[in-house]
Amino acid sequence: MNGLNGFFYTPAGMGLGLSFVPDIDDAEPMLLVISPAKSLDYKTPVPLSRHSQPAFLEHAERLIAILRDKSPAEIAKLMTLSDPLAILNVTRYAEWSRPFTPQNARQAIYAFNGDVYEGLAAATLNADQMDFAQRHLRVLSGLYGLLRPLDLMQAYRLEMGSRLANPAGRDLYAYWGDTITDVLNAEFKTLAAEPVLVNLASEEYFKAVRPKRLAARVVTPVFEERKGAGYKIVSFYAKRARGLMSRYAIVNGFTEPEALKGFDAEGYAFAPAASETDRWVFRRDGS
Repeated sequence: MNGLNGFFYTPAGMGLGLSFVPDIDDAEPMLLVISPAKSLDYKTPVPLSRHSQPAFLEHAERLIAILRDKSPAEIAKLMTLSDPLAILNVTRYAEWSRPFTPQNARQAIYAFNGDVYEGLAAATLNADQMDFAQRHLRVLSGLYGLLRPLDLMQAYRLEMGSRLANPAGRDLYAYWGDTITDVLNAEFKTLAAEPVLVNLASEEYFKAVRPKRLAARVVTPVFEERKGAGYKIVSFYAKRARGLMSRYAIVNGFTEPEALKGFDAEGYAFAPAASETDRWVFRRDGS
């Protein structure tokens, strides 16, 4: 059941489906998903003017309407923010408006500015590489649902795990329901080749994909650092590594997940003995 009241997925070739679903085919059946970032950059000049529109702007607008009814103190409590950050985001909600244009919005891949995006270094991708990213990379978002790299977005802060009550339920997982999964499945089901989703998102965000309902194989890379006699996940390094692996796939034009096992950026190496069928562990001894 869909979490959004009144939302119906439009198949490819009709309205929303035509404008959004991934442009992949049997020769390129792999998608990568990453999380957004809390830090944003709306000042650095962008290297490409080309842009696209998010699929779920109407749904984002409904969330903005809910957020606009909240005080800075309520926003601070909702997302554990300092008073200045809460005030900043209340201002963002007030200024959020459609239509999105290059004058009032920025492509998502250039707007996000956290650890993942430092590893991805999107500003250094050329036009052909960005075309590949537009087809194969998706960003999960609490406000926008699912974004392509060149989808315009206005500044916001709304984490997927936020317990923001809405008409569909008590949080954003209820709000988005099966929507994100249905959009991905609609494209995956058109492929003769086995589709693969490479999960480079955090647990908080990937939960919104509802992986048990996904009509694709899910491969989850895990990045570990040497700590004493063993290895452990270190959040900062793991986030950066997710961006580095996304870049590795984009720059090399990989469309098969097995190629990702060759990932060796910044000292990482695939660790087959520590890996499982679809949980691939990459380790390094010095960070």
